[in-house]
Amino acid sequence: MTPEEIAALPYRPCVGVVLANADGKVFAGQRIDAKDLGTDATAWQMPQGGIDKGEAARDAALRELWEETGVGPDLVEIEAEHPDTLRYDLPDELVASGKVWKGRFRGQEQRWFLMRFKGSDDQIDIATEHPEFSTWTWIDPDEMVDRIVPFKRAIYRAVMDGFRAQL
Repeated sequence: MTPEEIAALPYRPCVGVVLANADGKVFAGQRIDAKDLGTDATAWQMPQGGIDKGEAARDAALRELWEETGVGPDLVEIEAEHPDTLRYDLPDELVASGKVWKGRFRGQEQRWFLMRFKGSDDQIDIATEHPEFSTWTWIDPDEMVDRIVPFKRAIYRAVMDGFRAQL
């Protein structure tokens, strides 16, 4: 795939969740597939995923949170939605390899939500039907920016800056 062909691809509609606890720390999960994505084995991220056709972004965010952490809507309060739709491009070699989304998208276009976790840590279960994380922890919001793969850092910085007052 040429750079021009990659640039012509659409963005994948997606949501992301900043799951914050009462202390203002955010959920970070260590990706199981980091090596497949050509990244450091210690790559971390927050819950995120695609929006299904006809699905509202808010509903997709709650679904993705459930699918990746076992945290249901009864355990969170949605406090904010980021005002901007944020985009990032995958590195060309990941798109061309077809390892990510079979080469159908150049990156993601994301809607982000801040959700306050009202449960206890033992209610978080990353051993889901299709696990994405090998372990998880609560971390400071700025540390989350440092832990994400480099091609997503600008997005994570914008997300944390947008929600900083509520964290």
